[in-house]
Amino acid sequence: MSQHVQAGATVASLQQQARLDAVDNRILVCHALGLNRVGLITQSERTLTEDEAVRLSELIERRLRGEPVAYLIGQREFYGLAFEVSEAVLIPRPETELLVELALERLPPRGRVLDMGTGSGAIAVALAHSRPDAAVSALDVSPAALAVAQRNAAANQAAVRFLHSSWYAALEDSERFELIVSNPPYIASGDRHLSEGDLRFEPVGALTDHADGLSALRTLIAGAPRHLLGQGWLLMEHGYDQAAAVRALLAAAGYLEVQSWQDLAGIERVTGGRLP
Repeated sequence: MSQHVQAGATVASLQQQARLDAVDNRILVCHALGLNRVGLITQSERTLTEDEAVRLSELIERRLRGEPVAYLIGQREFYGLAFEVSEAVLIPRPETELLVELALERLPPRGRVLDMGTGSGAIAVALAHSRPDAAVSALDVSPAALAVAQRNAAANQAAVRFLHSSWYAALEDSERFELIVSNPPYIASGDRHLSEGDLRFEPVGALTDHADGLSALRTLIAGAPRHLLGQGWLLMEHGYDQAAAVRALLAAAGYLEVQSWQDLAGIERVTGGRLP
């Protein structure tokens, strides 16, 4: 690997000669040198050691190859909280904050909520952090993802019960929740987006159902009535073009008040319904 950054370079020069997007570059410089944004200014004349130059060069090279910044620094912010992320989990996206907000609006005092396919734990931890009175449960089929989620709950002092489960399989028959939420795999097999951008580096099983993109959503819709209390809500994130199909699935399964909600980009991103 050719080294892009030379020992002796100043912090200021790193920002003037960047080969990356300015925001990406700033994040990687801060990470490699252990600086915050104020430090970039106050230590602008600081020169890099050989080790720092090698470390930063490697991060820049990996980013130029397309690796997500969140994986390079091992962290992503979501709902105002810091989350550890690794190749074992999806990187939390800003549009998923809509699902958290909709859930909080529908979660009664001391309510019980289940997050299906929790990944990094972003949704469950955000809910538990916002509502310490709630009983939050979260499950995932990936032990590696659950390990990340448990560390994120502890780091953010959020009380979440974690279960290793393929969808509803590990739940007791008697378990009931006021609310079930999920951001399941919803990209159809063979979709070109899977070979573009950050998605190339993310866990494929968390992105696609290896089918038509709706199979996990069908599983959620079919299984929820056994685990929702009367009038309980099921809320699901889905793809940019799937809202009508998900509404039809919910309506056919007898859910009431079926509707979709738009994210900040105006895309119908979450669809849900409630039990009779």
